[in-house]
Amino acid sequence: MTINLDKTGLKSLINEIDLLFIDIWGVLHDGIKLHKKSIKVLDKLEQHEKEYILLTNAPRPNNTVITFLKRMGLDYKKCEKVSTSGEIALKYLKTKYKGLKFFHVGPPRDFDLFKNFEKFKVNNLDECDFIICTGLFDEFTENLIYYEDLLKNKTKKKMVCTNPDLVVDRGSKREFCAGSVAKLFEDLGGEVEYFGKPYPLIYTQSANIENKKILCIGDNLNTDIKGANIQNFKSLFITSGIHKNENKIAELKKKYDVNIDYTQKNLAW
Repeated sequence: MTINLDKTGLKSLINEIDLLFIDIWGVLHDGIKLHKKSIKVLDKLEQHEKEYILLTNAPRPNNTVITFLKRMGLDYKKCEKVSTSGEIALKYLKTKYKGLKFFHVGPPRDFDLFKNFEKFKVNNLDECDFIICTGLFDEFTENLIYYEDLLKNKTKKKMVCTNPDLVVDRGSKREFCAGSVAKLFEDLGGEVEYFGKPYPLIYTQSANIENKKILCIGDNLNTDIKGANIQNFKSLFITSGIHKNENKIAELKKKYDVNIDYTQKNLAW
């Protein structure tokens, strides 16, 4: 049974929760501005001494996202709670893929992910040992046709995807994410290693989850809610985000094969 919290608020169940994994983009901000009511929720969690992690499928190190949030106006104490898929992937890349040549699919703004081993970056796909996908090239963002042509004969290379999200809404504009390119690569026959929600590593590497009652809050059924289901955590689905044009909860649960414990239009205390 799915329970709506629009009238009762998150406070109605907070005593049952030890740890919260809270999505950032789509819950705390829309890519342009912070959602004030959501930030007030963080204040309330701190007042109630509740542990929370700002968990995001951003393909960048923690510090880059922290800088972005501080510019938006989020205070430093809350920024310290950030954990990104890029940070988790970076630890892995430094070990398993150490010293190997890679080809980067994504915009220049993501270069900080591999700053420490940038000398191994190559500009020819044929020369690389593996592919890092953080997003789309700035000049090819409208559709995936370019990426199909680029990758169709390169499926023997393994891809590391640092953001499993398929799309994101920047204000009122919808944009493709790295997950869409990675899915295309899989459809072509390639192998992808994913870092981020819904995959388990991002949870265990971001917090001590042992013997805790956990709630995952997010607007993405494929990542936030699916991740909660896989980990057997409770879930709170924010309906005003990615799926805002898909309104019927029963149909959404069936379509995306997820269980949704709670819903709210926007995160509010």
